[in-house]
Parts: sequence; structure tokens; C-alpha cells
Amino acid sequence: MVAGIAGLVAAAWLFRPNLTSAERGRRLAEANGCFACHGPEGSKGVANAGRTDGDVPSYGSLMMYASNPEEVREWIANGVTKAKLKSETWKKERNQGTLRMPAFGHRLTSREIDDLVAFVMAAAGEPTPQDSVAAAGRDRAEALGCMGCHGSGGRYARRNPGSLKGYVPPWDGADFTELVQNEAEFREWVERGSSRRFEENPIANFFLDRGTLHMPAFRGKLEPGDLEALWAYIQWLRPPVKPDGGPRS
Repeated sequence: MVAGIAGLVAAAWLFRPNLTSAERGRRLAEANGCFACHGPEGSKGVANAGRTDGDVPSYGSLMMYASNPEEVREWIANGVTKAKLKSETWKKERNQGTLRMPAFGHRLTSREIDDLVAFVMAAAGEPTPQDSVAAAGRDRAEALGCMGCHGSGGRYARRNPGSLKGYVPPWDGADFTELVQNEAEFREWVERGSSRRFEENPIANFFLDRGTLHMPAFRGKLEPGDLEALWAYIQWLRPPVKPDGGPRS
């Protein structure tokens, strides 16, 4: 009996989802109709007849409408920022448009709005690395096609049927440390498409083969310095660690 319960607990721990705030926000945005106007994952807004700017903004043009996360929160919660609400010109322009940003403050919890803010910022590529090596790593990840599966900035958890947890792990999430223990193992994943540790584990190997999406092997496709730059970007992206080993809040 005790052994059976222990086995169930171990299985629950193994299969537990570890979705990041940005990924929870991405799924919330899809569930709440945000992509109907802003396009898939906020990548391209639809036409908005009557407006002089012509269409609904994509999240990539975020900085034209919000200069910080708090203003993004205002847009989501209230449908407008405090600053825009004071502008008679903006209100006139809004009233001429066919589509208007809805207010989600009465529909969503504070945490859900936090998650949406995290997603919008990630979709906009914000924040950006100030370190030149980390910035180069982000650019190379984009050029190599990594963002196709890992999402903007490597921060999404796109669904991957058949895999252990059903999604591609984001680089800034808790799953990453379960897959990649150190820089040497990261190099194995990038160059070979898997790690020797996982290949030698029957359970891990089973789910690697079973997943619909598979990590490609980039050996022969990399330029000098790519591995170092990619690792620097991921280290920049991941939350800092406390001295006791836990993540900082």
C-alpha cells in the first residue's frame, strides 16, 4: 500500500507541469480571444477600419503604446492607459475605429493579468540583453530557427503531444534544469539533439522518441562562438539563484 502511494506520488512529480508566467499568459491570451485582433501570438494585428494607423497593433510594436510593464497591465485591465485616457486626440481616434481594446480587469484575476503582461513583454522581445554575448546568442537562436519550437525568446512551452509533459520546455522554466544540468550537457543537446544522460535512461529515451516534436541536431550548422553565445543568452534569461539554491522571488 505504502509502496503504491509512493509510486503514485513519484509519477505525479515526474509528470507535473512547470509552466512559466509567460506561457500561462500565452494560453490565457488564446483562451480569451486576444489573437482574434492581435493575430497569432500577437504577431500581426487585423485591419481596423476608421483608424488612421490602419490596424490593431501587434505585440512587436508594443513600445509605441506602452513604455513599461505597468502600462501593459493598464491596457489589459482597463482597455487603455491612464496617460492615453487624458488625451482627447487619442479618444477621438479610438472612437473612429471599428475595433476597440476591451477591458479584462473584471474578467481575470490579478495573477492572470500578471501572466498576460509577462506574455506580452516576451512576445515583444522585452527586456533585451545588454550583454553583447547574450544578445548575440538570442540573435543566433532566432537565425537557427530555435524560436519556432521554443517561442519568442525561448520563453514559450508549445504543445508537444507524446512528450513527457506534453510541451516543449521553455529556457527560463523549471523544466530546463531537469533536462540540462550544465554547459557540457547543453552542448550535447544542441549538437546532437539529445544528451547522453537521457539516451542512457530508458524512460527518458522512450518519451524522447514518443514526442511529436524532436530536438534537431545542429552539428555542422553552427558558427564559431555559437554555443558560447547561446549559453550566455540562456544564463541571462534564467532567473538568478539564491545562495541557498532557490530562485529569487
